Amino acid sequence: MAKNITNPEKDYAKWYQDVIREAELADSAPVRGCMVIRPYGYSIWENIQASLDASFKKTGHKNAYFPLFIPESFIKREAEHVEGFAPELAIVTQAGGKKLEEPLVVRPTSETIINHMFSKWINSYRDLPMLLNQWANVVRWEMRPRAFLRTTEFLWQEGHTAHADEKDAREETLRMLNVYTDFARNVAAIPVIPGRKTEREKFAGAVDSYTIEAMMGNGWALQSGTSHYLGTNFARVFETMYLDSNNEQQFVHQTSWGVSTRLVGAVIMAHGDENGLRLPPKLAPVQVVIVPIARDDSARAEVMAVVERISDVLEKEGVRVEVDNREGMSPGFKFNYWEVRGVPLRLEIGPRDLKEGHVMASQRNRPGRDSKFTISLDSIVDSIPGILERIQSEMLEEAIQKRNSRTYTVENLDDFREAIVSKPGFYDVWWDGSTEDETRLQQETKATVRCIPLEQREGTGKCFMTGRETNTRVIIARAY
Repeated sequence: MAKNITNPEKDYAKWYQDVIREAELADSAPVRGCMVIRPYGYSIWENIQASLDASFKKTGHKNAYFPLFIPESFIKREAEHVEGFAPELAIVTQAGGKKLEEPLVVRPTSETIINHMFSKWINSYRDLPMLLNQWANVVRWEMRPRAFLRTTEFLWQEGHTAHADEKDAREETLRMLNVYTDFARNVAAIPVIPGRKTEREKFAGAVDSYTIEAMMGNGWALQSGTSHYLGTNFARVFETMYLDSNNEQQFVHQTSWGVSTRLVGAVIMAHGDENGLRLPPKLAPVQVVIVPIARDDSARAEVMAVVERISDVLEKEGVRVEVDNREGMSPGFKFNYWEVRGVPLRLEIGPRDLKEGHVMASQRNRPGRDSKFTISLDSIVDSIPGILERIQSEMLEEAIQKRNSRTYTVENLDDFREAIVSKPGFYDVWWDGSTEDETRLQQETKATVRCIPLEQREGTGKCFMTGRETNTRVIIARAY
């Protein structure tokens, strides 16, 4: 276990903060609830951005940018929306040394201002669908901040689309949920459960909200992305209408969807261990680190010639490589440095390795001696991409196994109340409860209904709270 990192089994919250500090991902800002994202942490976010942005563009979306400041009257026009966000709003009342005629809300989300623009841009059915996305920062005043997971200011993307009818908009809502599901599983190596939110948990102003729920290393859930069918709720308020093919005015149907820097926190907690980060290769800022080992200048020159040749070829193949040739630091120090930062594959090359025709390799995702193996110098360049793919798939499989091993069932609230304390995890239960039942559940157990999974098992059973017969199962867990 890394010297400066708390054992996650003893204090998971402290472990999380230790990993962020030791891996140099982020630091506290002078403003309470805000964070400074350091270069290594921001590189992870950039890789998340690049992957998702490519997927958005493949599905026909285009990037735009909307103002940070929103007239307060815009927020107030949709009653459910303002009620949901009121406690989190930051409001500017003075600027340029003068009191503003109308207060400005610092963007908590952009449905209102985007609808204002949609109402100008959309006139005919020929303008639809309108598929936009923006990468931006938002502000939601956070009372219980936690780096990456809950901060007053955070980075995200928010997609906003307008459609001619409900069918098209609902298809878009689920299409983007599938994009998030695919990213989480195949890029972040995190298995998620896609599902619909309950009325109590849905987005303020939405008709239906959908989510991907991920299990963290301590068994708690993390909402990792959401997609919302907004119906015509915002369109009616902002008169976002179009002329259909029959020359009749119709309200557009809309969606919004987003993920944030919370995904960095998800990667930390889903994969990290007692030694720090463990990054899936597709997201790792550095996929391969090469540590040259030599005791004298002549040996060093021979080793570095081979190291530089390997590094150059791997970079040309698209592998993100770092050569750690820093002087005055022992190999052990360097090994620990990159281990804490979660680099998927480490290569050690010294004079003896050159004589024997191989390099020593170590997979970050495997423990102890299981991580070590050799790679022939003749095949190293051809081998690395396959090894990185193997690490990626092994990390996903490990995460699936961990989630499955901590997914439970209970028959009633009494059993759940006792189980959730000793066995945190996902509880897959029959459900026919009301909003009031959900409130009671949270008050008594600190757990919430995370989602109604899109994939439902066949049959019926008795709701674990009400005892009523139902054909619906939900996932219940404590969550960040």
